[in-house]
Amino acid sequence: MSDISELPTVIVERLRHYFMTYKLIPGEESKFTIEGVKGKEEAFKVIAASMEDYDEVYGDY
Repeated sequence: MSDISELPTVIVERLRHYFMTYKLIPGEESKFTIEGVKGKEEAFKVIAASMEDYDEVYGDY
């Protein structure tokens, strides 16, 4: 598979559930939401922007 859109819906829903709950403190409500699921092109843009932000703060990596 080369993109999340190729995954079965049930797998995407399990991933969403995981990321909504893995740091959840028992008895507290989640403070997070997942607005939508993006594909690999958007992921690459986010990674590139994160690398640029890191470089601005910490210098060349």
